[in-house]
Amino acid sequence: MGGQSTLPCRAAVESPDSLLQKYCLSGHPTLPCNVLKFKSTTIMLDCGLDMTSTLNFLPLPLVQSPRLSKLPGWVLKDGNTFLDKELKECSGHVFVDSVPEFCLPETELLDLSTVDVILISNYHCMMALPYITEYTGFTGTVYATEPTVQIGRLLMEELVNFIERVPKAQSASLWKNKEVQR
Repeated sequence: MGGQSTLPCRAAVESPDSLLQKYCLSGHPTLPCNVLKFKSTTIMLDCGLDMTSTLNFLPLPLVQSPRLSKLPGWVLKDGNTFLDKELKECSGHVFVDSVPEFCLPETELLDLSTVDVILISNYHCMMALPYITEYTGFTGTVYATEPTVQIGRLLMEELVNFIERVPKAQSASLWKNKEVQR
């Protein structure tokens, strides 16, 4: 990837008067989520939602697909089949058979309840906003243009509507075990 790190980062730049800190909460270069701390002010610049993780899940078909429902379960190298209900194999690739999960911004680097302001630059970079405003203790102000808010709201509603319209019979979680992922 040209030497770019995809891991969240923390950088501190010292100025003569005070300390400026920058936190990068997103590992995706085109879906930023940066936090600047300067003196007593904390500003979040965008809060993008990384959806590339959905590529590891089986598709959510609008019409029942016999081809997808008949995919063989994945078998471990030792012959163990305890994950055959959660993981399916198709064309040499292993997919999770569950509702897709998204990569949220890294919230462990700092307490988001201390963020004073979130500045949204465009509708793609606000998809994680509901998570931040509802589940992190954020009580600050969000600034965005009206067109950004309207298009972002439509995009979020469409995503939620699609996932709710195509419910999965099960919710897989055993595949998250680090030993299984190896």
